[in-house]
Amino acid sequence: MTIDSFQGPHRFLSNFWPAVVMLDGVEYPTVEHAYVAAKTLDPSARAQVAAIETPGAVKRFGRSLKLREDWDDVKLGIMSDLLRQKFTHPELRAMLTATGTQELIEGNTWGDTFWGVCRGKGENHLGRILMAVRAYA
Repeated sequence: MTIDSFQGPHRFLSNFWPAVVMLDGVEYPTVEHAYVAAKTLDPSARAQVAAIETPGAVKRFGRSLKLREDWDDVKLGIMSDLLRQKFTHPELRAMLTATGTQELIEGNTWGDTFWGVCRGKGENHLGRILMAVRAYA
């Protein structure tokens, strides 16, 4: 069986789900906040990200950031670290392990074929990382 959408009962798998995580000693309210902050090494830009109220607004803001030079080399490792942190929260860990051995696919309609799958195409890195985290939860 497959979970192919991080909506409804599986919304907790989304990076928008509230879960405090740390990045370089700063707390962020969601994985999305911390991930977008990690895109830059500029402390003032990171402070702006931390102050944004919703993960959707954070995602939009992140599109305007000048990416750090090593971003393509570090983004998968950063996402892995943030998701490991998220699922150390006991309730979230229990919800993740309750997905059993189901394949986790971040299905989307917005064309993200790096982190997810759109129209049957994509690398599904988010789903792959979640399954790896689940294996060690």
